[in-house]
Parts: sequence; structure tokens; C-alpha cells
Amino acid sequence: MELISAARRIELLFGEPAQEVRKLELRDFYEVDRPLFEAWRSGDRGTVEETMRGHRAFLTGKAAAGFPYRRVRVVSEPLSDYQRMAVELADPTERLRWLPRRLVSALPLPGNDCLIRDDLVVFNLIGGDNQQTDIQLSTDPDVIRFCNEVFEQAWSLGVPNGEYKP
Repeated sequence: MELISAARRIELLFGEPAQEVRKLELRDFYEVDRPLFEAWRSGDRGTVEETMRGHRAFLTGKAAAGFPYRRVRVVSEPLSDYQRMAVELADPTERLRWLPRRLVSALPLPGNDCLIRDDLVVFNLIGGDNQQTDIQLSTDPDVIRFCNEVFEQAWSLGVPNGEYKP
């Protein structure tokens, strides 16, 4: 595994040749989203909408440029407040599936969240304080195959966005 920067992660995931990016999220809270979460919790709709508009524009732009995006979010139930926010704010057009944690007990999940292309995997390492600690890159064919296979298994078990009713 090679440690890379956040800028390099974007270059690799959305560089040529254009490919689908698949993301597997395994945590129930992400500290990077704290400002959004606090705005949502306090009812600050302006900040929430502005933040979400930027996220949606990024994904829409990447899809238009040939980078389709699918995401599986593994969630504990009952949902944490953070995940209730995530369900409420999810873009209905995003190719997102919600996967209750009770359904993944027998899945061989990677130890960290990951973003997958056909030729590489990027792992986002998060510490116990929910802060990102490192970003790892793997181009090992076995690691890529494992992550792709488990992503597809998780995708098949997940509930499509808009249909998930926790």
C-alpha cells in the first residue's frame, strides 16, 4: 500500500481513462461532515442546501464527464442522528444503496472505507476520533478484485436510495 494525498486521490479516481467509481462506506459518522451535521441539527437549511448543492454538482459533473458513481452505505439500525441526516439529505437521483449492518455479518468487508475503480482501490483510513488519518492506494490485482467483489455483493443486498425506510 502506498500513502497518497487527498489531491492525488482525486487525480487517480477521476483521471483518465474515465471509469465508474464505486464507494463503500462503513462508518456511522464522519467528522469531516460535522459542519453539515451541526447545520442540519440546528435547522440551518441555508447552510445545508449550500453544502448539498456543491456535493450534487460535483457528482453530476463527474458523471457527465464519463465517471459514473455508485455508493453503498452500511448503516447501523436504529440509525444514528448522523445517518438520519444522511437519509434525509440523500439526492434521490444518486445511485446509492443503504445496507443495514445486520445484513453484512457474513460479508468479508474491507477494514476501511474504499473507493474502487477497475484498476485501483483507494482506502480512507479514519481514526478513533473520526478524523481521517491516511489515504492508501492499492493497485494489487487481488485487492482490487476483492474490493470489487465485495462491493457488488453489498450492492445486491442494499436497499435502493428512495426505497430505504429505516
